[in-house]
Formats: sequence, structure tokens, C-alpha cells
Amino acid sequence: MKQRTPVSTIMTRDVITLNLNDNMELAEKIFESRKIRHIPIVNGKMVVGMLSHTDLMRISFSDLNQEENEINSVVYDLFTIEQIMAKSIISVTSDTTIKEVAQILAEHEFHAVPVVDNGALVGIVTSTDLIKFLLEQF
Repeated sequence: MKQRTPVSTIMTRDVITLNLNDNMELAEKIFESRKIRHIPIVNGKMVVGMLSHTDLMRISFSDLNQEENEINSVVYDLFTIEQIMAKSIISVTSDTTIKEVAQILAEHEFHAVPVVDNGALVGIVTSTDLIKFLLEQF
């Protein structure tokens, strides 16, 4: 296994983002349609938070049957993305090693970290990306 492999080799470069003024219903549609679990929240090019599918599930009734979609819409109108997102995030640069990213995820119990170069979001790396990388080593 290469010791100094940069995270840029495994990160997702085509990152789906939301803005602070987007709504929770849009977030749910993106999570469901794109089959992702984390969305960086940006203000311009700067990452200001991270919204996870788990965050959304905490405020919704989506584990109930389809008839409850109207309730979800009402609940989503009660919250903003800024209220629900994680604000204390740690980002890494594209030249951060995969090992360093793995240590950050393990120590902080995160499942995704934004990759930021020169103040702009350039990617995202998730625990799934790390697992896939590890599997390729065997």
C-alpha cells in the first residue's frame, strides 16, 4: 500500500452542493435521486457546512409510508438547511494523504470530508471512498 497517496486520487470531483438559501425538500430530492449521503453546503465557493442524509432523517417522517410525504413537506418548511447542517467541519486539501484523511474520519467519527484548495471546494471524500481504496489494495 502506498504511504503517501494523495486524497485527490480517490475523491469525488463532481461534487453536488447546496446553498444556505436552498430548502430541505430539495435536499431530500438530491439525496434520493443521486443516492448520496453527504452534501457540502456552500456560500459562494466557500464551504460553510455539511448536510448528511442522517441529519435530514432526524427531522422527517420518511420512514413512514408514502402518505406521510405531506407531513414531510410541512416539517421541512419549519427548518432551514443552516439550522440542520453540521457547522463545525474539518476540510482537507487535495494533497492530504489518504492515511491522514482516514485518521480524521476515525478520530472525529465523520463519514465525509470536503476537499478544499485555495478556499474553493474541489472534491469530497467519504468513508466509502476509503473502503473502496482499501479493497483495491488486496
